[in-house]
Amino acid sequence: MKIAVEGCMHGELDKVYDMMRRLEEAEGIKIDLLICCGDFQAVRNESDLHCVNVKPKYRTMNSFWKYYSGQAVAPYPTIFIGGNHEASNYLWELYYGGWAAPNIYFLGFAGVVKFGNIRIGGISGIHKQNNYYSGHHERPPYSEGNKISVYHVRHYDVLKLMHVKEPLDIFISHDWPVGITEYGNWQKLIQEKRHFEEEVRTRTLGSQSAAKLLSKLKPPYWFSAHLHCKFPAIIQHGEDGPTTKFLALDKCLPRRNFLQVLDIPSNPGPYEIQYDEEWLAITRRFHSVFPLTRAPFRMLVHTMSLLLCVINNSKIDNKWQIWINSIGLSYRNEELDIQDDRQWVRSKLNARGAKPFDFVQTAPPFNPSMPVDNPPIAVHCRNPQTESFLQFLELPYLLDWSNSGGVNRNASSSQPAHPLDNDDVELPDEIEDDEDDE
Repeated sequence: MKIAVEGCMHGELDKVYDMMRRLEEAEGIKIDLLICCGDFQAVRNESDLHCVNVKPKYRTMNSFWKYYSGQAVAPYPTIFIGGNHEASNYLWELYYGGWAAPNIYFLGFAGVVKFGNIRIGGISGIHKQNNYYSGHHERPPYSEGNKISVYHVRHYDVLKLMHVKEPLDIFISHDWPVGITEYGNWQKLIQEKRHFEEEVRTRTLGSQSAAKLLSKLKPPYWFSAHLHCKFPAIIQHGEDGPTTKFLALDKCLPRRNFLQVLDIPSNPGPYEIQYDEEWLAITRRFHSVFPLTRAPFRMLVHTMSLLLCVINNSKIDNKWQIWINSIGLSYRNEELDIQDDRQWVRSKLNARGAKPFDFVQTAPPFNPSMPVDNPPIAVHCRNPQTESFLQFLELPYLLDWSNSGGVNRNASSSQPAHPLDNDDVELPDEIEDDEDDE
């Protein structure tokens, strides 16, 4: 399978697809899939554009709207993650993943899908420690602070990916795993990007959460972007462990290394994007603890394991044992047991099939003949794809939940789950980031 990997898209779909066509003609090959490593900028109209965290001089519609409107059709199946310059209001509609446009699939804030027999996982956003343990509290219309924090990686999403046990073939992150420079030519990197030198030498360049996922998942391939340069590396996991080939690419500009085609071993085609059974089971198991406030979220697996240890060595009423078992806690490995969920999901996929739900427009596309100077403020919209996905998993819709009212998180679930009791703690507004990655 030939997969084209692209760094930061910045909405330049026309240019990237054109480059892919020229590569096919020059090399006599057929590209099966495009993977974009963030800053995709799925901007449908002027309202979306005002949700992107960029300076006003960088606010341009570019070309995604053509594919959203149907004026153009993506010539290659395309999978992307979010970065730190996105129409976050639109991506929030598709938090669990879904079609951003026909043949263009957003992997979600965290997600795993299959393309043929290739398993592709990824996480959107960039790591900022001050927001890492917060819940997903941001809702459109965004304050200037929330326009920034909405794309910060959250512990909840990382924790779900840490529960992936079956091997992944490819993983995608926007920022690099911290420490990755030790496995490549970092001397050449700091010659080209001198302002990276201190962070490289102090081992602070990159994402701590991505490094945890790299250590746990150990995929054969890991692709990133964000730092606007090309950087390859090979990671050996232990003396006799597997290796990961890492590749970071640049943004879509002339004479920049923003696109590379790789040959990934796979079964013969045809290929299509499909739901992943294990990931749907993880999504279902974790839905009851989806953190939606500013309150710090930490999965209390270790604490619960200690409680289980106490129960096993005492004569406490076994109702506590029953409760712990009901949320799927495994004492031996301190992970949630998802086997019951997998069997349930498998039966649902066997009945319906694994093809994602169909694309649906939820906002009017940009009209170049009638530009809008003062567009309406973006507000949350329930995307029919997301509603269908949650109905399929028999889960309640929570993406428009706010502190103003309660919600029954298990209203549609056929299996018991116990939500974490996180109090709603009011924290101060986020401080705007210093970095400018335009």
